[in-house]
Amino acid sequence: MLELKNIYKTFNAGTVNEKQALSGLNLTLNDGDFVTVIGGNGAGKSTMLNAVAGTWAVDAGQILIGGTDVTHLPEFKRAKFIGRVFQDPMMGTAPTMQIEENLALAARRGQSRGLRWGITKTERADYRELLRDLDLGLEDRLTSKVGLLSGGQRQALTLLMAALKRPKLLLLDEHTAALDPKTAAKVLELSDRIVEENHLTTMMVTHNMKDAIAHGNRLIMMYEGHIVIDVSGEEKKKLTVPQLLELFSKVSGSDEADDKMLLS
Repeated sequence: MLELKNIYKTFNAGTVNEKQALSGLNLTLNDGDFVTVIGGNGAGKSTMLNAVAGTWAVDAGQILIGGTDVTHLPEFKRAKFIGRVFQDPMMGTAPTMQIEENLALAARRGQSRGLRWGITKTERADYRELLRDLDLGLEDRLTSKVGLLSGGQRQALTLLMAALKRPKLLLLDEHTAALDPKTAAKVLELSDRIVEENHLTTMMVTHNMKDAIAHGNRLIMMYEGHIVIDVSGEEKKKLTVPQLLELFSKVSGSDEADDKMLLS
């Protein structure tokens, strides 16, 4: 479903601030994979997600989504393949618009706009049912402005919007980092359910090792722009945080896992 072939990305090339963010990165995600991505600050996690989304172009390599080469496609043309939830709950929604209007925009993504009534009775009923499944009391607030919602409610809504068209790839970029622990756990539970129900191929970047182990069917760890650990299945389920830290130290030759990686 997703193939990254020998990806390179350098920022500020030729200057004293030159930084090679991705270095010969190779990764293949199969249909339905739910991959958690961990690594320290500067390891290349968010750079990889932004490269896939088309936020910036890569210097070398090839990116394929569902067999389609998107390497040179701009971000807006990749949008039909990708759903994305950002770390900031303020992103991914239109705060001055109503909940139902935001859902309607998500439902019409990639379609041409015509002259017709904005939201039909059938659509409104569908949106109410989708929101009821979130169990956040939003089904009775369809006409509320999104900007009035809490951070957790907005992230849950953004997650629902990102998955509404069943994209080929769902990108979750530290989408619980700005939430309190209880709300984060609720959003992660919703993420698991939405991914499973829609059979979505997913990448979730996180700084939390426990979450990385507990969620998804596969875990990768990045270091200096490439993947140093890739575990899945039963091996992943049996992992503990100390084992993962020890494994990182072995494969990277670094003893900086505890402080530099900022993982918990």
